[in-house]
Amino acid sequence: MKIILILGQLIFFITLAPFLSGLILKLKNCFRMRQGQSVFQPYYNLRKLFSKGEVVSETASWIFKVTPFILIASTLTVALLVPVFILSSPLYHLSDFLVIMFVFALGRFFLALAALDTGSSFGGMGASREMFISSLVEPALCLVIFSLFMQFGSTNIFIFSGIHAVSVSSLVAALALFLLALAETSRIPVDNQETHLELTMVHEAMALEYSGRSLALIEMAAHLKQMIWFFLIAQIIFPITALSAINSAGLFSWGLWYLARIFIITLTVALVEVFLAKMRLFRVADFLGFVFVLGVIAGVCAIIGV
Repeated sequence: MKIILILGQLIFFITLAPFLSGLILKLKNCFRMRQGQSVFQPYYNLRKLFSKGEVVSETASWIFKVTPFILIASTLTVALLVPVFILSSPLYHLSDFLVIMFVFALGRFFLALAALDTGSSFGGMGASREMFISSLVEPALCLVIFSLFMQFGSTNIFIFSGIHAVSVSSLVAALALFLLALAETSRIPVDNQETHLELTMVHEAMALEYSGRSLALIEMAAHLKQMIWFFLIAQIIFPITALSAINSAGLFSWGLWYLARIFIITLTVALVEVFLAKMRLFRVADFLGFVFVLGVIAGVCAIIGV
């Protein structure tokens, strides 16, 4: 039964993650009054990349070759730690927010090494910027995790994924987590996934030397990471409980609201990207400093019990 749950959750994430990225693009084009691409465009891109060959630099070492596999493996591991089906996870005892943070850091570390491995100036610049941003993201994320621990008494995601009263602390923590998700998933105002200007790229610059199947794995890992962040935010700000009785009507309404939460967050991300512009790199420090203050506020609210 546990193996079926693991396979089901992996298939669920792999199947739905590219759709969320395509949905964000479609919503952005609708707000801009453009037709734009299909919501299934990320699937077409992945299929095209998997069918192509690879070009590897002569200066690249084994780090460059194994990084896509480490990145996708670490992301799929985190996908198993997030409670999805009936608010449980296949790896319940490891479903800890701190574990998720460190496993994501492992993939980021190897991707930065791979960007430096080829000797590309743009890859090195992207890796430097990524480490600069992550050094500001992780302290703020630790504060958010601390505020959740003070409110729920545990950093285990399963503990605070069930139904709970939405407090001021959880709302502020969810807002901070949403802003951190924009930075972690290379979204505006921190980064712009649609640009191909080497001087402004962050995440895309690190993957600039990749092609074919390796690039497909990196893109798939980015889709999965985005979906994981959306689920974590949804579990905090839109609490949901397991079904009290299994019937067709209850199962349908439960599943509809479960996916509606993700759509609300997706819609919010699209609105942010339409109405905001990309920040200068050094303004990102101010942006993440504000998130750090939100983490402090969430922690204080949790301590005083509001």
